[in-house]
Amino acid sequence: MRTPRDPIRLIIADDHALFRAGMRSVLQLHDDLTIVGETDRVGALAELAAQTACDVVLLDLQMERSSLLEIAKLRRRTRIIVVTASEQLDDMLMAMRLGARGVVLKHFAMEALVEAICAVAAGEIWLPPALKEALARRDGEPKYKGLTRREYEIARHAALGLRNVEIARRLLISEVTVKTHLTSVFQKLGIRDRVQLARYAITAGIVRAHETPS
Repeated sequence: MRTPRDPIRLIIADDHALFRAGMRSVLQLHDDLTIVGETDRVGALAELAAQTACDVVLLDLQMERSSLLEIAKLRRRTRIIVVTASEQLDDMLMAMRLGARGVVLKHFAMEALVEAICAVAAGEIWLPPALKEALARRDGEPKYKGLTRREYEIARHAALGLRNVEIARRLLISEVTVKTHLTSVFQKLGIRDRVQLARYAITAGIVRAHETPS
């Protein structure tokens, strides 16, 4: 198991050899990152990830075929950052819904990649500014699927990483009440855990990707 002092172990999955080499050269400059595997075929990724302990997969969204199915398969084993040339919102949103923890656009990759890796390895969600702005504008006002004001408030705090006891103290309610409301939130949104809640909260505009509790 990786400790905070260990380098972040990376697998690169991209079928563009020059881009893959560019990523490798940038990442190798950082002592806290180590590349443990590479592949140019999405079909080989599941086996590589099964045989190689890694913390983050850097995954091209379109290789010999779409990589979306691999996101769903691997999300319980490792954290995934989509590194894509596509600027289609639907592609990025689908990747996040399937379990990706971050999106980096290829034309900004070298500037943003290390920051995204460190954030995702620490358990955060990482999105590029352009995607966050587009999500904020998408479809007008965000839809919260029938959440009450209290449920919305608790969902927002939970998505920002606050524990139940911390939410209870802030809202002057019991921890049991917080748990009850969160159960209702999960049922209404069709999600299972706080990681999915954080992704939903970002895409719905409830929180910003880098927002921290005030």
